[in-house]
Amino acid sequence: MILPTKHMATNRALIGVGASVLRALSAPKTMSALWDEIRAGDGRETQAVVDYKWFVLALDLLFMLGAVELTQGVLQRRAA
Repeated sequence: MILPTKHMATNRALIGVGASVLRALSAPKTMSALWDEIRAGDGRETQAVVDYKWFVLALDLLFMLGAVELTQGVLQRRAA
């Protein structure tokens, strides 16, 4: 579920969805704007159409890893 396996492709695993989220989060965005961008996709194979549940789980994973933060309703990447 978090990492890809032989039965789950990388673009469906949470780490792959999280990578798509981080790529789309080049500038601070609201959660709904980020979801709209992820859902629309950009033609990349890794940015597969995922449902909202996987999107939220990927955000949870990124938050636990310290990769994103939510400040006053806006999501942004954390500085390295």
